[in-house]
Amino acid sequence: MCNLYSMTSNPQAIRDIAKVLEDRTGNLQPLPEIYPNTMAPIVRNGENGRELVMARWGMPTPPGYLKGHKVDRGVTNIRNPGSAWWKRWEGVAHRCLVPLTAFSEPERLPDGKSRPVWFVRNDGEQLAFFAGIWCRWTSVRKLADGETTDDLFGFLTTEANREVGAIHPKAMPVILTQPDELDVWMRAPVAEALRLQKSLSDGMLACVDPPKPLE
Repeated sequence: MCNLYSMTSNPQAIRDIAKVLEDRTGNLQPLPEIYPNTMAPIVRNGENGRELVMARWGMPTPPGYLKGHKVDRGVTNIRNPGSAWWKRWEGVAHRCLVPLTAFSEPERLPDGKSRPVWFVRNDGEQLAFFAGIWCRWTSVRKLADGETTDDLFGFLTTEANREVGAIHPKAMPVILTQPDELDVWMRAPVAEALRLQKSLSDGMLACVDPPKPLE
């Protein structure tokens, strides 16, 4: 379950590869550590074409899981997009591309602790995209802030490939690397788009040192 990733690419590369027509992020800075419930860039379909915006990581939690909780910290990873809860956001109006340069999975150590293991593309390219969904939702994300209305996002997961499975065998994010895949996810009918919910081929990822924090 991916709960930490990095986006340190040049914003122009995001705009070029994802065919963004409008950038609403302002001065987008590198984000070496993106955690759940924090803001990150996504590409979504806007009225005038694809737009790059900031959104909060974590889709609304199904109500049954919120009983007894005052705060909804969101669902970051979505395994079954065809379920009753997620199905409302499966259309092109709610699909998004989530740019990344690295993502992390937790490795369980012999002493019971865990450490993050980072993965990047192994083909010489830096930028990739999670296949995501987004929505606008009113909830309490942080108790101190009270009820707020936010643009929220999460991304799909699937079976782990060889590299990720060695660390986290249960699942990995759905990662898109080819321009035609980006177009299918953003424009195609549901059945065609969901055929992209598959793992990257073995050998497509490499383990690396953690991204360096900004000074």
